[in-house]
Amino acid sequence: MRNSLKEIGLMGGQRMNRNTWKQRERQAAKLFGSERTPLSGGNSKITRSDSLHDELYLECKHRNKSSLWNLYKETKEKAKKENKVPVLSIGLLGANGSLIVIHSDDLKNVLKIMEGK
Repeated sequence: MRNSLKEIGLMGGQRMNRNTWKQRERQAAKLFGSERTPLSGGNSKITRSDSLHDELYLECKHRNKSSLWNLYKETKEKAKKENKVPVLSIGLLGANGSLIVIHSDDLKNVLKIMEGK
């Protein structure tokens, strides 16, 4: 049986330190006032979510490359020139709604902006 790239620690042809993605999961869980799920994923008896949050199902991915991350960096440069906060809205043909991508550093600021309108 083949292991997934995450299971064997290979991402983009390079070996990823186990603590790297665990730390990413801890940071993401903390952002939402929670903790990382020990043995997150299929091994946990509590939840398959990467956090122990009661209401949010958190899925963390840590990659060497990402087209979404590249799009965000391009958008960030454009937003910086206009002194604005970058927010991506990603839609899919035939799907309802969209995915909203906001950098974790900007999340609280975006929520304040939305509350003010």
